[in-house]
Amino acid sequence: MENQCLSGRAPNRSNTFCTSFAPPGLPYAPPAWLRNPHLQTLWPVLFRRRPQLSLRHERLELADGDFIDLARVAASGPSVLVLHGLEGSLRSHYALPLMAALVRTGLEPVFMHLRGCSGEPNRLARSYHSGAIEDLAEVLALLAARGRPVAAAIGFSLGGNLLLRYLGVHGPAARLRAAVAVSVPFMLADAAGRLEQGASRLYQHYLLAHLKTSYQRKFAVLPSPLRVDLARIRTLRAWDEHITAPLNGFAGADDYYARCSCGQVLAGITTPTLIVHSTDDPFLYPENVPHPDQVGPEVHLAVQAHGGHVGFVEGCLPWRTTSLVDRLAPAFLCEQLTDRANGC
Repeated sequence: MENQCLSGRAPNRSNTFCTSFAPPGLPYAPPAWLRNPHLQTLWPVLFRRRPQLSLRHERLELADGDFIDLARVAASGPSVLVLHGLEGSLRSHYALPLMAALVRTGLEPVFMHLRGCSGEPNRLARSYHSGAIEDLAEVLALLAARGRPVAAAIGFSLGGNLLLRYLGVHGPAARLRAAVAVSVPFMLADAAGRLEQGASRLYQHYLLAHLKTSYQRKFAVLPSPLRVDLARIRTLRAWDEHITAPLNGFAGADDYYARCSCGQVLAGITTPTLIVHSTDDPFLYPENVPHPDQVGPEVHLAVQAHGGHVGFVEGCLPWRTTSLVDRLAPAFLCEQLTDRANGC
């Protein structure tokens, strides 16, 4: 299948929908009261309602002695793994609403906490990171071996980079039948640079505070292999240079970014994949968003002019909102996973 641009005009970097999957409501039009990309990014974090779900928690023991914690909502349909962003968890504003939307569609959501993000520090000095595709591969293999294979996955931000990199590296051997990635930092070095500019520094400050807290909690009970003054780390690039890279076997931040950015492997993706992104995302430059000729033939690009970072809030009234992602992701996955005899 070849990518198609169904935006009604020639492709551009503001509103392009390049896919044969064409649900209603696109291109995305933000509410009049929430057009600013920073408001789109912050409003759901501060005000979005999280539904109550009946969750079943599960721990997977990894081959290296560490663990991954999952949270599942039982359903009869295909399983869909959900991967969070940097310092994310089930408390992230998108997690529970998306899981509820998947359940309403008949799919079974399984939330995957990356190492150390479930509320309990992981056992090893190494951490989760944007390119830890071996963890995703092992989780998929473990669940398949237990008779509960994952059919699809949805990744947000860092989790989206991880998911796309897994798909691009493994190609036809990937253990997924469909995928969705939202607000992905396609080029990690550029994303780090973008977060050092203007109002985006607010997000950098917020994320660094959480990263430092997690580091201190973990190494209060585990000897740290690093000698580092956290107070002197003031940017995410510095964090990756002095923390992420040495803990995970990279020569430095540049080596980490070069080896773990998904942007360079998108052409290798053969799994049907929907990428939802906005050109006003304050975590990335518009020129970092991939073009149709830079991705595999099964990759569907839904590039919108608005939406912020993991925003895409819909609704005329602030107290009655929904999410574009909660509509698009279940619809796309259901279309790809549909058993013509039994439905999604």
